Amino acid sequence: MTRMKILTEAELRRIVPLDLEAIACVEEAFHALATKAVAMPPILRLDMPEQRGEVDVKTAYVPGLDGFAIKISPGFFDNPKIGLPSTNGLMVLFSTRTGLVQAVLLDNGYLTDVRTAAAGAVAARHLSRPDASVAAIFGAGMQARLQLEALSLVRPIRQARIWARDAAKAEATALDLTARLGFPVRAEAEGRAAVDGADIVVTTTPSEKPVLRAEWLQPGQHVTAMGSDAEHKNELEPAVITGAGLYVADSLAQTRQLGELHHAIAAGLVTEGTTFLELGEIIAGLKPGRGGPDDITVADLTGTGIQDTAIATLAAARAAATGTGTTFES
Repeated sequence: MTRMKILTEAELRRIVPLDLEAIACVEEAFHALATKAVAMPPILRLDMPEQRGEVDVKTAYVPGLDGFAIKISPGFFDNPKIGLPSTNGLMVLFSTRTGLVQAVLLDNGYLTDVRTAAAGAVAARHLSRPDASVAAIFGAGMQARLQLEALSLVRPIRQARIWARDAAKAEATALDLTARLGFPVRAEAEGRAAVDGADIVVTTTPSEKPVLRAEWLQPGQHVTAMGSDAEHKNELEPAVITGAGLYVADSLAQTRQLGELHHAIAAGLVTEGTTFLELGEIIAGLKPGRGGPDDITVADLTGTGIQDTAIATLAAARAAATGTGTTFES
């Protein structure tokens, strides 16, 4: 007889909030990627362009962990027009010893949202100035909200600006975040105005054309781009990368193929074989991070399978500790 646990989105929201432990969990995953013999195959992606739809499958095996996750993550970006969320999906956690299913996490993309926001916080913690207090967020969806919330856990954020193509949505998001986070968040009509004077800039859009221009950036700023997780997506003007004092990838193999770095290579501004740092190397102390307070730093986050294994493992541990979920026997 085998047993597995089934956890619903509501249960997962209750036991895995976006908190410092979730951020630490993702930080440890980056560390492991730089220091352990992690097996992380390339992302499997299925595109359905007629529906602006895609499905990503990610996984990773981390030596020392009892389980590994396989995540199936659809993104259908016209869904909000018909009142549905743009992302959903699930994770399945398997035993690394037997291959048997340990848990099915019916999170509808919630755990991906948490680990993605946590990754943004990790990047800011290691690359932005410690006194960074003003944030600019591009986008007004769920990830825009969570990125700002995550930033406020690792940096002394005292104000923020939101820019989005949909000005009304940006206004509504700014009002909601002001009430929820306890510091002023305002909507800006122009991206340049949002960036002006900001310490941290986070892009959270599915844009296929750059929304952040190199000429807008100022000394000392940190940029995290997390929307470009497919070859056709592009949030940063390629000159942002070449103009930065430090460019860091979550996975260099991935950012060369589908991140912002991919577009800098395609534009001929960066040669294919150029080596850059990975975030895990900085976290592990293997390579230096920000060189000084006036450096412009860029983190290119495409989302990695090891983050999914990490957050799924955290969810399973919390479920076991709290007796959450339904056990299914077969």
